[in-house]
Amino acid sequence: MHRPESAADLPLMAELSPDPELEALPEPRRPGKRLTLATLSATVIASLAMAVALSPEVSYGLRAGAPADLGQLAHVTLAPDRANAWVHGEALLGTTGAVRYGRPLESDTYRLAPVAGNPKIWVQIRVPAGMEGPHFVPPTSFVGRLLPAADAGLRHGGLRESVDALGPGRMPDDAWLLIDGEAPATTRWTLGVVALLLGFAGFGVYGLYRLLRPVKDA
Repeated sequence: MHRPESAADLPLMAELSPDPELEALPEPRRPGKRLTLATLSATVIASLAMAVALSPEVSYGLRAGAPADLGQLAHVTLAPDRANAWVHGEALLGTTGAVRYGRPLESDTYRLAPVAGNPKIWVQIRVPAGMEGPHFVPPTSFVGRLLPAADAGLRHGGLRESVDALGPGRMPDDAWLLIDGEAPATTRWTLGVVALLLGFAGFGVYGLYRLLRPVKDA
């Protein structure tokens, strides 16, 4: 009488040779995985790019001490080492090329005007809501952030284009921008934004590693 084989007599799955017909089949399509890889990659790139773009604001927010006194802005010649500095200066603002603009979710408006006698320095001042009009008298003393207009960053991008499009004057390519009222403490919120962006980038890198790492054989 034939004795049936026990489980111990059966060959183990690990010892079975691979089926050549299964190996010849093409790899299954994984559109979901590719979409996830593309999304994570875009998240990493966008997060790092925005963090780099906000780095000047972060650097300015970490400054300490009193603002540097520049005196009369009409007679100041600025050097590159003045970029992203907290300064105090006095000047009369000109009207040629001056523009007025607003920002979403803010009731106040802004004016951007060149310094009278020194068109290479432009000053942005904040006009409280309800005070804008022909009777508004701009200040003559300014305390704020000084930086080249070309490096104005995300929050002040497009100012030169606005001046060229709306104003009769043109902002020079080597113009400087003094943002009145922007003290270092007012930009420290960017520290949290950059930390959040780096967190997004780290999460994306970790997700890419988990998806792309080789699978170990059992």
